[in-house]
Amino acid sequence: MKTVVITGGNDGIGRGLALTRLERGDKVVVIGRSEEKGKGLLAAAEERGAGDRAFFIAADLSLVGENRRVVEEIKTSFPVVDALVLCARFFRSERLRTADGYENTFALEYLSRYLLSHGLTEVLEKSAQPVIVNVAGPGMQKPGIRWNDLQLERGYNGVGAQMQAGTANDLLGIAYAAGRTGRTSYVLVNPGSTATSFTGLYDAMTKTHVDALKRMGKPVSQAVAPIDAVIDGPPAEPLSAFVEGRRIGVDHPALFDKEAAARLAAVTEELLAR
Repeated sequence: MKTVVITGGNDGIGRGLALTRLERGDKVVVIGRSEEKGKGLLAAAEERGAGDRAFFIAADLSLVGENRRVVEEIKTSFPVVDALVLCARFFRSERLRTADGYENTFALEYLSRYLLSHGLTEVLEKSAQPVIVNVAGPGMQKPGIRWNDLQLERGYNGVGAQMQAGTANDLLGIAYAAGRTGRTSYVLVNPGSTATSFTGLYDAMTKTHVDALKRMGKPVSQAVAPIDAVIDGPPAEPLSAFVEGRRIGVDHPALFDKEAAARLAAVTEELLAR
């Protein structure tokens, strides 16, 4: 039995993975914002005879304090975590500033993953095969970090915010692996186009595009399978990346920029220290 923690486990790939691991006999801890959806997940676990192994933590992961609360709650309740799977996302066509002062996509899809990755390393290291799986977009050519406008105050658009978060997560994986002193593997996963709920607040043009993706995307079960395999057999290397189940190299300087990773890690620590 493994203990698997999943952010964004109320919808899409995260939910599909949660139910798959419950059916496999694992303990699963899902973190999500919607308590109603969380209750639905727990009910689905009960139907599968896994109610005693399913747990839900309600949290707004766009807030730094909520991430830190979640870290402490997990460390108290689950002394060993075998896998941390980071799936939480929410598209916003219009810019939203969080109570902490960060752009929402940056906060939810990057800062949260940074805080949880580093915050839960202590309990991950107690596992025989610890792994962090960051479900983002490795292998795609994406724009660089907007160092002079990290919070996208100028010329914001939702797709650009998602792309910057994707770049930031690639860099997070690089920096985490570079600083690794234990055994926890960091795995970047691009599931490809998948027919998920694509939760978010969309303008009309973007919604039309998203609706088309929903129709053309692969079933959630197909996107879950490679993640499931990584949890069962984490790569030995500190950092690895997969696109639709196919392993790709992590040495391409245009896709995996080590200098930018170190810079973002330093900037992130400065932001969080304020």
